[in-house]
Amino acid sequence: MPLIIGVPAETVPGERRLSVVPEVVKKYQGLGAQVLMQAGAGQPAHFRDEAFAGVEFVPDAQALFAAADVLLCVQPPAFDRLGAMKPGSVLLGMLQPWSDAERTKLLMDKQITAFALELLPRITRSQSMDALSSQAAVAGYECALIAADHSPKFFPMLTYAAGTIRPAKVLVIGAGVAGLQAIATARRIGAMVEAYDVRPETREQVESLGAKFVDTGVSAAGAGGYARELTAEEKALQSERLAKAVSQCDALITTAAIPGKRAPLIVTADMLRRMKPGAVVVDMAAESGGNVEGTVPGEKVWIDDVLVIGPTHIASRMPVHASEMYAKNLFNFISPFIKEGTLALDWEDEVMAGCCLTHAGALRHAGVKQALGL
Repeated sequence: MPLIIGVPAETVPGERRLSVVPEVVKKYQGLGAQVLMQAGAGQPAHFRDEAFAGVEFVPDAQALFAAADVLLCVQPPAFDRLGAMKPGSVLLGMLQPWSDAERTKLLMDKQITAFALELLPRITRSQSMDALSSQAAVAGYECALIAADHSPKFFPMLTYAAGTIRPAKVLVIGAGVAGLQAIATARRIGAMVEAYDVRPETREQVESLGAKFVDTGVSAAGAGGYARELTAEEKALQSERLAKAVSQCDALITTAAIPGKRAPLIVTADMLRRMKPGAVVVDMAAESGGNVEGTVPGEKVWIDDVLVIGPTHIASRMPVHASEMYAKNLFNFISPFIKEGTLALDWEDEVMAGCCLTHAGALRHAGVKQALGL
């Protein structure tokens, strides 16, 4: 029997991405694997069933979960679906490993080998598998468009018969993958862009995109390319110097997030009150608590005369390309272990071992174990 790779429909409201696309299906088939999909799974991402040549479709999600040797997902599957998985099968996707101890216990009880891409070691070899980065790029692009769409001002400079309209001034907080994409997109539209990050080494990247770096004198360079949490004194200094830049912008995009933790609160209500009337704030970190005081996930709220937008499922706003990018990330992770239609996991492989959440009834990731108290 060839390896069966299962692709279910996503059930989380607002999630439109898919964990495989027709181009990637052909690659799995080329390795000797059989792809089993839930009928209509690709419809939210605009992929029709007939686009997946050689794929077997089943109407019942429970049957798919029970048959799959490797189950690909975007969001963590519901408990009843996880319960249908056969012992020893593999679950691969963005599993939000820090968020739910009960789900992790179920994976252990069912003897599921679960790989959470959020745990991917940040090394050169894993870059093609980095779903957090690929989806952050989509989110940064979308947030710049959301800001431009809601701004009462033109982003680019505009010359017309009666004179010239100055370009809008955009401030991006956070210069990771999402922030850099937001900077680049806002610049392409024609805005004047400033950016801030607590990691001083990002200055060169910000300036290479044509934006001005806001220097607050606070550095929070951390391990693995992420920012560390600031001390109370550092937060106060950061807030004081950042407030001026916030008050001068027409649109503010915040992208600061720490995996597995609440997003840092950076923009206070006092800063919002000092912003220009009609200014727009797009808080990309809304789903993890928000960088802006007063953000409501999934809502647009007016705080005085400032519009604060807390978009959720941002990458799902562009499901075709987001799904293509994500599907390739999954394939690049699992394909080295598919040999002639069978799965041969290599626990000596640094990337695979580092990404493992559960295996053989045990919680394998020390950081998650400590966070969940298991």
